[in-house]
Amino acid sequence: MIDHTKAPDPVWSNVIAGSKGYAPLLLVCVLLEAACTKPVIHHAIPVDPILPSMACQAGDCHVLAGEWEYVDGAAVRLTLDDQGNGHYDWKDGRFETRSLIGHTWKGMWFQKENDREGGFTVEFLPDFSEGEGRWWVTRIGANQTLTQKGGTFHLSKKTAVLNRRDTPPAP
Repeated sequence: MIDHTKAPDPVWSNVIAGSKGYAPLLLVCVLLEAACTKPVIHHAIPVDPILPSMACQAGDCHVLAGEWEYVDGAAVRLTLDDQGNGHYDWKDGRFETRSLIGHTWKGMWFQKENDREGGFTVEFLPDFSEGEGRWWVTRIGANQTLTQKGGTFHLSKKTAVLNRRDTPPAP
């Protein structure tokens, strides 16, 4: 008569019995499987769209330097330095850059003459020649509980126009 029972594999016998150090290996495998099948929990972290003192990525703010035309109904000229900070004439205003990450510029605006301030964000084209922006008010005088929503604007970089006399001669 043929015996159809098969003896257990010696390796698995040792693992199950806990001899020769295989039990810790089995435990690690079970823990790894449990860790891989556990659902990932993402915690929502509130993020203020304008964080103070946030630097530009790798000094990229230099692309903001120069003269810009800000159009929100009327056109206003902005002058920005290589950190993206600058001024404009309307109500003795100024811009402060909080971040420039990729093509998204975020910052604050301040108007001394009418005691107002707020935030803005701009999405630039890949060449940073122009962008579409949104602004909002965060304070008027002592009032910081505002219901004003702000508006939108278009920003375009002013390029130096060469005078005909400054054009180099043809080769």
